[in-house]
Amino acid sequence: MTEVVLEKKMRNMLVVLLFLGWAVGNLDRYLMNYAIVYIGDDLSLTNTETGMVLSSFFLGYALMQMPGGILADRFGAKRILLFAVIIWSIFTGLTAVAWTLGIMLVIRFLFGIGEGGFQPAASKIITTYYPENERSKVMSIMLSSSSIMSMLVPIISAVLLVTIGWRAIFVIAAIIGVIIVVLYWKVVPSDKVAQETDEAPRVKEIVGKLVKMPFMWSLVVSYFTIYAVNWGLNSWIPTYLSNVRNLDLLSIGGWQVIPGVIMLIAMFLSGYFIDKLDLKVSKVIGAVFALLLAVFLLLMFNATSIGLFITYQCIVMFLMTFVILLLPSFILKKIPAEYAGTAMGMANTGGQLAGFVTPTLIGMMVDAFDGSYNAAVWMLVIISIICVISILSITQRKQNVGGTA
Repeated sequence: MTEVVLEKKMRNMLVVLLFLGWAVGNLDRYLMNYAIVYIGDDLSLTNTETGMVLSSFFLGYALMQMPGGILADRFGAKRILLFAVIIWSIFTGLTAVAWTLGIMLVIRFLFGIGEGGFQPAASKIITTYYPENERSKVMSIMLSSSSIMSMLVPIISAVLLVTIGWRAIFVIAAIIGVIIVVLYWKVVPSDKVAQETDEAPRVKEIVGKLVKMPFMWSLVVSYFTIYAVNWGLNSWIPTYLSNVRNLDLLSIGGWQVIPGVIMLIAMFLSGYFIDKLDLKVSKVIGAVFALLLAVFLLLMFNATSIGLFITYQCIVMFLMTFVILLLPSFILKKIPAEYAGTAMGMANTGGQLAGFVTPTLIGMMVDAFDGSYNAAVWMLVIISIICVISILSITQRKQNVGGTA
């Protein structure tokens, strides 16, 4: 599928649909971070087992990144988007009926498999239908739905978890997913139209070339490190604030709105400036921000008051958001549209493996150190420093894949 820039009205409609789809996917992810407080009580989970539940989604999600990208490049983005939303809606609903740890782990793993194809397919849509100077902005709009969910879910959770319970919430999320499926089916351009003049990419050749690129491995490591910090914080901050800072769920929900707003602002600003700046300049900014991230993580967890904790968390979210948006920009602007899905899948595999490893590892550390989060914090600090090095190693030249400039 070569680049086919659509008329502005259709491009605007597509970005709205990508925004809504990513919002629903993140609704479930963030809900689990708050629902796990109640799920842990219902299923009598230890901190390590809680981490396993939070991580199981990411194992399935990570394993599906490369296949999702390959399938999007081979069969078209629309089919993979539909597959992703249908599967994740099914297993979001099934989360409501899990009654043992083992069943919960299987359901969350399969939910991750379903959602894993979404971002590679969405990236292919962006590189195919949008001009290069709009792609980071479009990605920022799509990813901003995650920021909005991080802002809304604490409030939603605080109200609904204590009224209708965690099982009913997941049923509602599944129903919303079904609505998204219908919208995608009706509006997203047909894969057949997009592919009818193109020869399907040679999968083995393209994957072989990508895995030999230092450019791609620098991105994989960068994705892993920044998402290790991102999902380590998102997964455990609600539990940390409850157990260490002694806040109730309503208070946690209220406080977490503030960093959610900052993350949303950072997402829009980052997309705008990354499209305006040369990637060389953005790369240096990203490396500096990753270094500052390590500093403010330490300040945040050593804050003497909850107000100071939230202040530092806002700074952490701002710094982290810029880096999270910078990394896919290298693929959106340096990889040809024909192979963008596979490339995004490969890079994002690193990020989602971090989502699988980090929550469980933090849970094990907290158990090992009798409820102390100090070791986990230092782990995130070290990972942030590794992120600095990996970002600086990313090259900026246009990548030649399969003979395409």
